[in-house]
Amino acid sequence: MAFTASHWGAYELDGSGGIRPLPDDPAPSRIGRGWVSAARDASSRIMAPVARKGWLAGDAGGKRGDDGYVELDWSEAFKLVAREIERVRKEHGNDAIFGGSYGWASAGRFHHAQSQLRRLLNLAGGHVGSRETYSHAAAEVLFPHVIGLTNRAFQDQMTSLDLVAEHCDYLLSLGGISERTAQIASSGVARHDVGGALRRLIARDAEVLNVSPRGTDLNGGTWLPVRPGADAALLLALTYEVAMAGAANEDFLARYTSGWPEWRSYLEGRSDGIAKSADWAAGLCDIPSDQIREMSRNLVRKRSMIAVNWGLQRADHGEQVLWAALGLACVVGQIGRPGTGFAFGYGSTAHVGRATRVIDWPSVPQGRNPISDFIPVSRIADMLLCPGAAYRYNGEVRRYPDIRLIYWCGGNPFHHHQDLNRLNAAWKRPETIIVQDHSWTATARRADIVLPATSPLERADLMMNRRDPSLFYMSPVLDAPGRARDDFDIFRGIAAAMGLEEAFTGGRDAGGWIRTLWENAREVARAAGFSLPDFARFAEVGRFDVPDAKEVRIAFEAFMENPEGAPLATETGKITLHNETLASLELASCPGHPCWIEPIESLLSAKPNELHLISGQPDTRLHGQNDRGPEALADKINGREAACLNPHAAARRGLAEGDVIRIWNSRGACLAGLRFDPLLRPDCIALPTGAWFDPQIIDGEALDVHGNPNVLTIDQGCSELSQGNIAHTALVRVEKWTRALPPLTVDRPPDIQRKVEV
Repeated sequence: MAFTASHWGAYELDGSGGIRPLPDDPAPSRIGRGWVSAARDASSRIMAPVARKGWLAGDAGGKRGDDGYVELDWSEAFKLVAREIERVRKEHGNDAIFGGSYGWASAGRFHHAQSQLRRLLNLAGGHVGSRETYSHAAAEVLFPHVIGLTNRAFQDQMTSLDLVAEHCDYLLSLGGISERTAQIASSGVARHDVGGALRRLIARDAEVLNVSPRGTDLNGGTWLPVRPGADAALLLALTYEVAMAGAANEDFLARYTSGWPEWRSYLEGRSDGIAKSADWAAGLCDIPSDQIREMSRNLVRKRSMIAVNWGLQRADHGEQVLWAALGLACVVGQIGRPGTGFAFGYGSTAHVGRATRVIDWPSVPQGRNPISDFIPVSRIADMLLCPGAAYRYNGEVRRYPDIRLIYWCGGNPFHHHQDLNRLNAAWKRPETIIVQDHSWTATARRADIVLPATSPLERADLMMNRRDPSLFYMSPVLDAPGRARDDFDIFRGIAAAMGLEEAFTGGRDAGGWIRTLWENAREVARAAGFSLPDFARFAEVGRFDVPDAKEVRIAFEAFMENPEGAPLATETGKITLHNETLASLELASCPGHPCWIEPIESLLSAKPNELHLISGQPDTRLHGQNDRGPEALADKINGREAACLNPHAAARRGLAEGDVIRIWNSRGACLAGLRFDPLLRPDCIALPTGAWFDPQIIDGEALDVHGNPNVLTIDQGCSELSQGNIAHTALVRVEKWTRALPPLTVDRPPDIQRKVEV
């Protein structure tokens, strides 16, 4: 049997150029239905190496995104890229090169675009990189301070959802646990089973609360339509009510935490005169005070789990909701028990909370980067617009580098970054931008040199996810289109032009590297107590399931059993509810304990008719991937991404389902089709992320005509601690679009002057 794999599932090849879901996947992803067709879409695939006409003529970037291209031979392209890297190194130094490439290009272990790029740039003297992720940057920076663990380490020990399903009686889920986002997992996923655990929990008559502006963020349970951005106020009030009722677990707090007296003082209002009571919070979070008090009683008297979705900390002051939820769990005192306590990210991807062994499989070595400079990942526009400017990050005062060359591979910042009009202006600043991808994304359309890569469907690879018990040999499904090459082959050609080919390849071709990774994986397996087949057998069979892979976990279990012998790597060895290190930084945006800070934009200060924008993941694609596939295209309305609005909110604005609407604020505007959702707060609008950015000037206004919500979101760090993005903090207005619909440009390639064969 032949297989392939992706971030949204593993598949059998059907023998006729198509794929089908695995028979043992209980809930195959909807996203996969459009994968093959999207890869076959010739109008969106990059077919040959090209260079931008204006750049060849000396334009430094002013026409990026509004220019044609000239086709190149591969040998010309290799020399051109090598020459530019060498020029910038000599004229400005390696710290003027930014190796971007944040993205979910492939689930394959070898054809991991970012690893391949970093390997080349590190051999060439290094580059400026980025830290953290757009997914959960606030947690990545906060967690080491308050729990002494990286977010990756905490994910590895997360309390298993199977235990929640078996033991929890009261699940307080902030942001929901969505099977929509549980379709995906970085590095691949074989089984989709988050929904099964939730159904088992609900079948036990456990009380499940979906605290979210959308009722569809959790399938089942009771919906509490919280005002978006006010979750931290709710959590503070729940903590206050537990403490004021004399129900705080003081033994737990004394043994396992530090800083409770200081935090309690804040909750009681001794510093600001405001007690963080249910009455105080009700007006902020829009949940009745009596209901908040009843929730506080249930958290203590029942076996309770407080779970926070990744999306909640992608907001202004996003650290606060995360820290407050952890603090509430400590005051309740059920951390360390089966199925209760605190969790972060259930349903945000398929593997969070999965009861399976974690095995660190080998990956492509990237070497050492001689350049130590970096930026927080979502500060790229600030870096390009403000070279040399100072900014605060995780206790440091840093300065943005002066970037002259960007090399982006396997990613699309014009999907996941905020305030795309601002990024569009910033993107014109560098001298040269190189993009390597399989499709004409908005990022590729704004590059000076574009190199066509194969998609995961067109090459062999290995799916070896450290959190998934199934390993797959990924067989090619399709032939490579046009003159596309594997990322490894592209970088090998560039390395050869730079005199680095042997160092880059290590004397191996792609097949040799895949075999080497497998042999290294066999050593890892032997150390873990089982055997992998030899490479030839694995490639023939196509799949290996790790034996005895089930492994349930309880977060903080070792620390709870022996806090003195297994202390946390925090300033006190305990969970810090008041953190002296953070307090000493004197950051108004992130003080030394969980607190309430009103967001920069929210419904609390909204003007009449303003709506809160929710821009989560869609059902039909992963980020922007497969947006040109039939599943995503069929879900659009008049070719535009579908935005959801409560029917009552639509009626007040004279809008009907199926209308094309204009959504706008001071940062930008976009068009979208209108769909009704009665399980959405009437003061919110939901526009999924990922529609390919298609900005046009219509009647003098910059308008994204396709429905990308990131023309509307705010490009600002959530605090001076983490500098994470605040995609879920934005207000917008909406009206019916009554003019002629502008044609889309994302459904056709840019103008390319083809090379004439003699």
